[in-house]
Amino acid sequence: RCTHYLFIVVVAVNSTLLTINAGDYIFYTDWAWTSFVVFSISQTLMLVVGACYYLTFTGVPGTATYYALIMTVYTWVAKGAWFALGYPYDFIVTPVWLPSAMLLDLAYWATKKNKHSLILFGGVMCGMSLPLFNMVNLITVADPLETAFKYPRPTLPPYMTPIEPAVGKFYNSPVALGAGAGAVLSVTMAALGCKLNTW
Repeated sequence: RCTHYLFIVVVAVNSTLLTINAGDYIFYTDWAWTSFVVFSISQTLMLVVGACYYLTFTGVPGTATYYALIMTVYTWVAKGAWFALGYPYDFIVTPVWLPSAMLLDLAYWATKKNKHSLILFGGVMCGMSLPLFNMVNLITVADPLETAFKYPRPTLPPYMTPIEPAVGKFYNSPVALGAGAGAVLSVTMAALGCKLNTW
């Protein structure tokens, strides 16, 4: 049982780290929609594997939303400490995981705790919805390009050297691409999350 709870904490912490990276305005400045798609998918997978694990571990609908709340609070605490680095307060993350986690809970509850329905329906709904909510997150915070010029970093490691933003160069619709890939991959990760309860 201790191992179960430890896993939940580890996944939540890693989700938080991914979110902090996704909120890195320099990264968004350089990579634009490419980073949006990558981070949307990565956050979706981290959410769905931990939430499904926690949900099937307790067997109580609503646990996935609680797990997403843990991720959100972790991120708020971590990002709150970034004032010392000169980050603006309006770049704080909004709770983008909560609606997607609610869909996982809804799929589990509506199918009378059917694990396979959770994997298929919940995974698809979570994977398709999170990029949409992530875009809402970007709309509600300061424009990354404007923020990057207003709060320049004194030094950058070589791999973060600014390049020309690739806005619209590769992806016509980053939300659609993230949702499509997320819907497929989330089913696999939802299955993994459920499977971890059979250790």
